[in-house]
Formats: sequence, structure tokens, C-alpha cells
Amino acid sequence: MDLLEVGKIVNTHGLRGEVKVVSWTDYPEVFEDIKYVYIKNKNDYERLDIAGIKYQKGNLIVRFPQIKDINEAEKYKNHVIYAERDMLGELPDGAHYIADLIGLDVIEENGEKIGVIADVFNTGSNDIYDIKREGRKNLLLPVIDEVVLDINIEEKKIIVHMMEGLEDL
Repeated sequence: MDLLEVGKIVNTHGLRGEVKVVSWTDYPEVFEDIKYVYIKNKNDYERLDIAGIKYQKGNLIVRFPQIKDINEAEKYKNHVIYAERDMLGELPDGAHYIADLIGLDVIEENGEKIGVIADVFNTGSNDIYDIKREGRKNLLLPVIDEVVLDINIEEKKIIVHMMEGLEDL
């Protein structure tokens, strides 16, 4: 089972067991195509079927039939939600799952290795690669066309052009 993190239950909603979910996907509508998700309890995954979704202020209100009331819903707060990769559909060209990028080598166009992707986060205008470097502080690299030249998941590498000033960030 190939699971990807797709969101987090952040609160209860109402008395009937609905929960507020923050989507970690670029397209929260993907939840409408997912029939069930998983949450991790200790060392095991619990399946939760999706019975209904509403949108509220950038978040999702999700109804799981397994959660009957607000008391049960409380137990699920702060749990990360996982979905099976093949349920999420095809990504648009040029889009990648963060889980697939973490651990990739980051290499300058001249062949010199800079480091390894430790994390990816969004600033609003573009993504940022957090690159772990040997013996130096992490490098934050903007994910823009002028910098990221090629992403090759199969070869586990990203080729970048280091614009002037980026090394100092």
C-alpha cells in the first residue's frame, strides 16, 4: 500500500462527528474522488470511509460514518490523513508529490552536487526546496524555471542553475 499524506484533522465540527480537515493537496477537490482514507494509530492504519464533504473557509468538513459523535471525533484531532497514491489520479505535467522529491540529489548544471532535498514548502508565490548540505547550513532554493532546470524522479536527481546570490541564502 503506497500512502501519501493528504491532510490533517484539526478540529471537530458540530455534534454529529464531522471533523475539520486541512488539505495538504494543491487541489482539495481531490477529496471528492477519494472513497476512503487512513489515519495512523500507533503502528497500524485505520481506514475511514468518506461519506460527505463540505467546504468552509479554505478547509474541508468531512463526515466519516465510523465517527458517530463529537466525543469520538475528539479522539481524531491532530491525526494526519493518508490516501492511496493510485486514488489521487494523474498529476498535471510538471507537478510532483513532495514525498517523491524528498531525498533527491540536487546537482548544479556543471555536475557538482549541492545536497539533498530535506523538505518542500510553499511561500504563496512559489515552492521552496530546503536542501541539506554536508557540513553547512541548509540552502533554501526557490522553485522557479530559472533555477530548477530538470526534475528526474527515476534517476533521483534535480538539476539546478545557481543564479548569482543564491549560494548566500
